[in-house]
Amino acid sequence: MECPHLSSSVCITPDSAKFPNGSPSSWCCSVCRSNKSPWVCLTCSSVHCGRYVNGHAKKHYEDAQVPLANHKKSEKQDKPQHTVCMDCSSYSTYCYRCDDFVVNDTKLGLVQKVREHLQNLENSTFTADRHRKRKLLENSSLNTKLLKVNGSTTGICATGLRNLGNTCFMNAILQSLSNIEQFCCYFKELPAVELRNGKTAGRRTYHTRSQGDNNVSLVEEFRKTLCALWQGSQTAFSPESLFYVVWKIMPNFRGYQQQDAHEFMRYLLDHLHLELQGGFNGVSRSAILQENSALSGSNKCCMKGIYKTNSLETEGKENGASTVVTAIFGGILQNEVNCLICGTESRKFDPFLDLSLDIPSQFRNKRSKNQENGPVCSLRDCLRSFTDLEELDETELYMCHKCKKKQKSTKKFWIQKLPKVLCLHLKRFHWTAYLRNKVDTYVEFPLRGLDMKCYLLEPENSGPESCLYDLAAVVVHHGSGVGSGHYTAYATHEGRWFHFNDSTVTLTDEDTVVKAKAYILFYVERQAKAGSDKL
Repeated sequence: MECPHLSSSVCITPDSAKFPNGSPSSWCCSVCRSNKSPWVCLTCSSVHCGRYVNGHAKKHYEDAQVPLANHKKSEKQDKPQHTVCMDCSSYSTYCYRCDDFVVNDTKLGLVQKVREHLQNLENSTFTADRHRKRKLLENSSLNTKLLKVNGSTTGICATGLRNLGNTCFMNAILQSLSNIEQFCCYFKELPAVELRNGKTAGRRTYHTRSQGDNNVSLVEEFRKTLCALWQGSQTAFSPESLFYVVWKIMPNFRGYQQQDAHEFMRYLLDHLHLELQGGFNGVSRSAILQENSALSGSNKCCMKGIYKTNSLETEGKENGASTVVTAIFGGILQNEVNCLICGTESRKFDPFLDLSLDIPSQFRNKRSKNQENGPVCSLRDCLRSFTDLEELDETELYMCHKCKKKQKSTKKFWIQKLPKVLCLHLKRFHWTAYLRNKVDTYVEFPLRGLDMKCYLLEPENSGPESCLYDLAAVVVHHGSGVGSGHYTAYATHEGRWFHFNDSTVTLTDEDTVVKAKAYILFYVERQAKAGSDKL
């Protein structure tokens, strides 16, 4: 938005301001000393933490307004108001009086000068740190060995994602997708697209809630976010530009309330596919984005039939060109329905990007792996429940074309084509008469060697290794309800497992991963032959 308060609030210049030492992204709040989400006041250059840490930046603004209430209006206009601050990690500017992010600048361009100065400080600190590590590497064989373990793998390269206010659902999905190599590399290798418009021409574009839909690109912001991860240049990245694009094109996810990570993943992949497809088909970006917004508003998925794994009515094959989304996550189900009266069989094919699996009812009271009341629920049990023959109840009567009326019938799913990345969603949330309950059952899952051959329509046509999958990432929901709780993710990167908890990333082990109560599992098709246990 265009902020009218810059002239009275932006008073510092890079030459006169007294900034703290070190990189701006690691500056500490002057009140609580937290280095999470530092913001610098553009009136007095003091540093405070953001509203999702301890909120001292906002309190700094509020405290500055109290003395002004006792002054006359003319005096209040001349007094600096401490209303505008800058994020020291993403360099976006925010006005507390407007309660929005700012895209304009002062007549002297002070905001851009401060932004460039902070970027230079960040880069110089990173360069100095890299030079220091290189010097240690050259001077000491012991240090060389230590840095090789911690540096050349991924120990010091992992980057967290800052929580922007109940955005852990988004962070967990982004971290999971960033560790699916084929998918991530495609976006990281795309050429950068600088979106320029009006007064922001020639500068980096900062998306806000008030910008038009034609100025945003989900693919571009997704690419930038993936590029920021695993670089090792910062401990945490703020995905606010991506989040505001999500606000623009996915109205269901506006606001700061907790959302369902699986629902977000489906919408994210759907809209990435549409935008990429628009580029392939020569359709104008504005038309695609308008279609995206309309479809999100009506709570419908854009790819016809792509998610209808539980419905008997499908639209057949997906429309339009294939993209990296469908090429990697896309599989095909065969849906067989048999009329129990006349025996007529109906077969349809349903494209899918993920499979939603019920946790069998006999396991729903078993909450942990170590409980002794019966066998442990396994992923095989959930897959078997999904593909087993079932009789449809009275609410799902099948319209038999031979009988010319709705009849009782049976339904069975077969997998006709497996995807390169198999995404399995465990249906842990169920609606009751008044609320949505969580199924907290522990489900045992393999880290490697998930064998999907027995679920294929034609297993004899598949090679011995083509049906084996190894785990790449797991999304976990902690808490009791979909509208509350917290999401984290486990993912493997270059042979090591990491736990992603918003801005905190820690190295973990396989024993910890297999004990997690998985919500979404990402399995990658095994390429090379390797001996391992099968599920």
